[in-house]
Amino acid sequence: MKKNFKSILRLSVFAAAALGLAACGTGDKGGAASSEAASSGSEAEKTVITIGASSTPHAEILEQVKEDLAAEGYDLDIKIFDDYVLPNTALNDGSLDANFFQHLPYLENFNKEHGIDLVSVGGVHFEPLGIYPGKAASLDAITEGGKVAIPNDATNGARALLLLEAAGLIKLKDGADITATSKDIVENPKDLEIVELEAAQVARAVQDVDVAVINANYALEADFDVEKDSLKSEDKDSEAAQTYANILVVRAEDQDSDAIKALLSALQSEKVKTFINETYKGAVVPVF
Repeated sequence: MKKNFKSILRLSVFAAAALGLAACGTGDKGGAASSEAASSGSEAEKTVITIGASSTPHAEILEQVKEDLAAEGYDLDIKIFDDYVLPNTALNDGSLDANFFQHLPYLENFNKEHGIDLVSVGGVHFEPLGIYPGKAASLDAITEGGKVAIPNDATNGARALLLLEAAGLIKLKDGADITATSKDIVENPKDLEIVELEAAQVARAVQDVDVAVINANYALEADFDVEKDSLKSEDKDSEAAQTYANILVVRAEDQDSDAIKALLSALQSEKVKTFINETYKGAVVPVF
């Protein structure tokens, strides 16, 4: 009897340990690609969605939906990036489940250049690109041979050139579009020097140039008042607002997962729309 009791006890302990290991294994599996929605119980039972984002406004917007997603069984883990390359490479290699920082033309160009297949599942907001003062306090004050800083990535660089043309500073060849480069400038009355910098660096170099064409998120980080300080910006009601809407991006195989659907729904909610409008006052515009 004692022998049987000891055998039963050993089996019980082994079973409990096995269950404990299984529970730990489940808790370690996070992300949209690894599991579908978990029930909204304890933190360990939640499905982790790891997302990469620029700090402003993307991560700030994501913070607004963390509690809503938690109620649905998802733990949103936000990773901050300060460039436009690593969030895509990290998503492609599986370190992230999604990212939120870019627009569709940039994504399509990135996919082509790197031979990968990341996809947009929906747009959230538009950030008007603006021309901001550096050494020159106005467009008229830009000196002959002055320097103009623009982003160096293909899509934002073209977008900047189109804005400079709209401001009357340069003229591009007929038919120039979102593929335009500095080589497409056919008229440059002030002989401006176009200085191409990584997008995150443009705002930091503003004191070294006459004016700078800055993405709204980086302008906000640099403490510009987007409405008051911008010398000219993209029209909020223009085609650019849809073309350059900032999107939620995932790997192609994850676009229909419950986790990603829940995340997109939360980002396109009235709560987020109100937050964007009240917080950024025109520097960031909802597109849903």
